[in-house]
Amino acid sequence: MTSVPTVLDERFRAAAAASGELDVAYDVLDDTPVGPLLVGVSERGLCRVGFDPEPDAELERLARRFGPRVLRSPHALDRVRRELDEYFVGRRHAFDLELDLRATPEFHRRVLAQLNRVEYGHTTTYGALAAEVGAPRAARAVGTVMNRNPLPIVLPCHRVVGANGSLTGYGGGLERKEWLLRLEGALL
Repeated sequence: MTSVPTVLDERFRAAAAASGELDVAYDVLDDTPVGPLLVGVSERGLCRVGFDPEPDAELERLARRFGPRVLRSPHALDRVRRELDEYFVGRRHAFDLELDLRATPEFHRRVLAQLNRVEYGHTTTYGALAAEVGAPRAARAVGTVMNRNPLPIVLPCHRVVGANGSLTGYGGGLERKEWLLRLEGALL
């Protein structure tokens, strides 16, 4: 078996991403302060940010949700990488990325839209978020939405805390949630 030269492989991946033929371009960002992140973009926008990526499982999920043409194409994620880097050093307080939430159920999209209004450096509670989407008794359902958030960090589920202000559940682990809140100045 012969391998493809690196330059040719990179050109192929860049051409595939530029052609619009991909359903999802992805990369694994190994050097973030919160550990490796698998990041995916579709033609509509950012569609996945995953902690502790198991690439095979993540790629299978992306293919089921967005289509089978999923390819690692680092250059297709340059803007996402730049905005995340700026966020992680404290220079970015809001993301300017197009988001692709078409594979997300309607209630989840409503909750995530409201979540996206929680400002940098502030927190809210599951109950308050439920009330803001017109479902005041659905705090647990909001917790489920946070747990299944396809775009953590960008859609800041780390800013949601328990009714008493305690740090509770986070798909990336409580140590990451605490780190992100400290970065934003929401925890001293």
